[in-house]
Amino acid sequence: MIWKSLFFIFYFSQTIFCLDKVRWCTVSEAEQKKCNDMRESFTAAKIVPSLICVNGTSPLNCIKIVNDSQADAVTLSGILTYKAGRWYNLKPVVGEVYDQGAGTSYYAVAVVRKNSTITINTLRGTKSCHTGYEKTSGWNVPIGYLIDSGRMSAVACDITKGVSDFFSASCVPGAEKYPALCDLCKGNSSETQCGQDKYQDYDGAFRCLVDGGDVAFVKHSTVLDNSDGKNSDPWAKDILSSDYKLLCRDGTYADVTEWKKCNLARVPAHAVVVRSDVDGSIIHKMLHEGQQKFNSPDSSFKIFDSTAYNAKNLLFRDATTEFRMISNQTYQSWLGDEFLQAMTGIDCDRDKLPKFVRWCTFSKEEVWKCADMATAFKNQTLNPPVQCVSAKNHEDCMRLIQQKEADAVTLDGGDIYTAGNTYGLVPAAAESYSENDVSDNYYTVAVVKKSPQDSFTFHELKGRKSCHPGYTQLVGWNIPIGLLTKNGLIRPQGCNIAKGVSDFFSASCVPGANQKELPSNLCQLCNGDGSGGNKCVNNSQEIYYGYSGALRCLVEKGDVAFVKHSTVLENTDGNNNEMWAKDLKSSQFQLLCPNGARAEVTQYADCNWAHVPARAVMVHPEMNIHALFGLLDKAQDYYGSDDSSEFKMFNSSNYNKQDLIFKDSTNKIVPVNEQRTYEQWLGRNYIESIEGLQCISSGAITPVNAVLLLISNILLIKFYA
Repeated sequence: MIWKSLFFIFYFSQTIFCLDKVRWCTVSEAEQKKCNDMRESFTAAKIVPSLICVNGTSPLNCIKIVNDSQADAVTLSGILTYKAGRWYNLKPVVGEVYDQGAGTSYYAVAVVRKNSTITINTLRGTKSCHTGYEKTSGWNVPIGYLIDSGRMSAVACDITKGVSDFFSASCVPGAEKYPALCDLCKGNSSETQCGQDKYQDYDGAFRCLVDGGDVAFVKHSTVLDNSDGKNSDPWAKDILSSDYKLLCRDGTYADVTEWKKCNLARVPAHAVVVRSDVDGSIIHKMLHEGQQKFNSPDSSFKIFDSTAYNAKNLLFRDATTEFRMISNQTYQSWLGDEFLQAMTGIDCDRDKLPKFVRWCTFSKEEVWKCADMATAFKNQTLNPPVQCVSAKNHEDCMRLIQQKEADAVTLDGGDIYTAGNTYGLVPAAAESYSENDVSDNYYTVAVVKKSPQDSFTFHELKGRKSCHPGYTQLVGWNIPIGLLTKNGLIRPQGCNIAKGVSDFFSASCVPGANQKELPSNLCQLCNGDGSGGNKCVNNSQEIYYGYSGALRCLVEKGDVAFVKHSTVLENTDGNNNEMWAKDLKSSQFQLLCPNGARAEVTQYADCNWAHVPARAVMVHPEMNIHALFGLLDKAQDYYGSDDSSEFKMFNSSNYNKQDLIFKDSTNKIVPVNEQRTYEQWLGRNYIESIEGLQCISSGAITPVNAVLLLISNILLIKFYA
């Protein structure tokens, strides 16, 4: 078996190495003519392998022809390289290099006036200028980015409708089939508006901004090419580059010369794309020799010039200066993360949308609300339509989604961890809550007294006295104890976490830990109701119960309290008139950071033990998250308010329950942005706190055992081979 495999690999490699001709796919008659001239010139110069020109009807047709082994190579733009790689597993092997200060790429940017207050986060309702419909810098990258980042939504992949709803007016030359995208266009003396328009291409889109638009989507050199006297056309001759700025992805601005650090995406150069069984080095060798012989002004054939054919950019872009071998020949590596994200947003095929979104429910009341939601969405013609699937519990929903028997379910932090870690699900949308609801999306902090004489740190907590809001409570127990355990400070024997905590802290108050099987010093600091009763009970009869109670415990007895980020501010500076709190100042307390530092209580965003995330809608990784978010985003326009008479997405009172499908305190559904995995959504500290509380059974496979198992399997395979 092994010898057969080696023979196949040897034969296969020899087949690639002995490639004696390259069949080049062309996309037009003019390109076919240039290709034939290149073939004759290469033959005369004895460049090998020999070239054969295959006439395709379009770039997409050439991709299929190459995939079907009827041709070997074709030059493609970034978005077509994406499609060739994703749909047909073709690979880029040779890239074009341009003399634009950006190597084998250029950058897509968003330009606004210098005095504009518009940011990348406030583009909704503005007037937009685009180079052309489905053009890379002017459409695919900016629209794909806005959709992928959740700033724009498109119901049922209707991207043009999403764009027209998002911007107040636009000029998208070439979009004459979509009049709503042509409001800003002016046409020219001989053509209709939005067809061949004076605002088309890079210079035209910038002119559209100059004439009254709010933002122009162009390439990085456009402003500099049309300002400071470089363009003598009447509209441009007085333009100063200093009067414009770039919109950055993080919401800031930059000078128009700072496009490398402030852009929407690096747009990869055109690349020569081949099948996976074609040796790219042979293609590069052939083109490199051709470039050396046929790239001078006096050569009979010019490889980077298409003027002889009354066209532009035939076979290769005319701006190309040389060819470069691509080292990592995958479309993902060549395109880069930011460009890939934009292509993911724009690559929304209506024919590939799910016929239904099967929402998973786990109570009869939730089934009732889901059924009403499905009817309400249908009444507004929202697609894909919703169907309701019933499950036993949260984890049963996770299993159904993993097996593609359901599509979506809303889960909180702990369940999000299980859904991602065990079932491979990913977040697709999330809840955002009203200001007065902090039951989700807050920070867990460790509060200490400010004391120059005793400024202990995270690593010096052993032997201290601790105050907790309640036993097994997320903020007061699970997160801090899990994180201390994960970091090796608390070392429980076996699964006895409580014993590990009692050995670590000298004394504690953990309301609810008054159980016979738990160590007694977990209740040692507790005070009960003040008259000797109800000590360490898991309710307000224990005066140290809850967040405020844990802070009071710190004030009166303890060294550290584990609470929410808002607890100190809610109980100091006159915000709590109870005797124990009325004279407290927030400046009397500090936070312990897990990195060993201390911080002020207002610096919780940078000094916390975990960010407790909002609930998220979890789906199978193959689910189109943009289509799902588009559905929910549009639906909340109709049903996101309690004023809706037909259906209320964020209100469960009609079903005599709370938080059905979505939390009742949800203000709106928001995108997950770049947090595409459960790890990214939950955050490192939150995950470590969960993992710190998990027990490892004696039968678990250790790294050493895993290696031994792997070696034994390899030996067995070799023996039986």
